[in-house]
Amino acid sequence: MQPFVHQAVVDLPPDGDVRGPGGAITLALCGSWEHPPPCPLAPHQTDVERSSGEIRLRTVFVCRPEDETQVRQRIAAALTGQAVTGPDGVERTWSVRGVGPATLRPEERALAARLAGG
Repeated sequence: MQPFVHQAVVDLPPDGDVRGPGGAITLALCGSWEHPPPCPLAPHQTDVERSSGEIRLRTVFVCRPEDETQVRQRIAAALTGQAVTGPDGVERTWSVRGVGPATLRPEERALAARLAGG
């Protein structure tokens, strides 16, 4: 298992829920909101930071190198879908400014090791 990062910048409506895009990623990678660990395809964690009206997401995930492309495609598709209906039945929407690969930061190494089970 190797660590990877995928990042995105999204805009939310004024009453938008920052959990929406991360929830969409979880559904895309895991197939459900809740499941016993580990995540079936790629153990992951999405961190969200709000800055000047935009939302920055960083999804750190671990997977086999041969699964990296599939995981990135699922994350991108989830985000460019621009909506998800939460477990509470409420639809959350956003618009995407950008999405793509990123480099693992030194401060994310411990998280990646934990996700990999190390």
